[in-house]
Amino acid sequence: MIHVFKKYLIDKITITDEEWALFEQYGVMKKLRKHQYLLQEGDVWKLNAFVCQGCLRKYHVDDKGIEHIVFFSIENYWTGDRESLLSGLPAKSNIDAIEDSVVLLYSIENFELIKSKIPAFKDFVIGLLERSFVVSQNRVHSFISQTAEEKYLDFIKTSPQIAKRVPQHMIASYLGISPETLSRVRKSAVKK
Repeated sequence: MIHVFKKYLIDKITITDEEWALFEQYGVMKKLRKHQYLLQEGDVWKLNAFVCQGCLRKYHVDDKGIEHIVFFSIENYWTGDRESLLSGLPAKSNIDAIEDSVVLLYSIENFELIKSKIPAFKDFVIGLLERSFVVSQNRVHSFISQTAEEKYLDFIKTSPQIAKRVPQHMIASYLGISPETLSRVRKSAVKK
């Protein structure tokens, strides 16, 4: 599975064989069964995780027992809990596998070591974090300003691979709408 990560990296930056050896040396593969946790609320997240295969979700369960999905991660996506990673505080969210999945894990120490030895990778990570911030900003904007139908249409336009793989009730949770509303929105969108 590490070949998936190598292809991803080579498409993004130029690395030597010696540099690639660092990624191989410090990376740890982890297989997750469907519904298995990668992170549970209350644990401290100390990793950087790249999805080689499968689909995961990050979510929080509120006091009423309602799940609120923050994001989905499929192949060639990173996942984790940045707040817990940076602060050392317990995570407020869970990450689990929606499908059988394989993730490549790097401890924070090894990830920092690789970034220090490979400037192109460090620059790539900075750019990735900047783009992630913009995506998060756009999601907040969508959440507060779009109708349910606009949110759904935007989701299937920007994330068609995820939309095809994730159950409808999870898409509804991600969009912040009820499954019934999503059902109505989907029927309306089909008619148009």
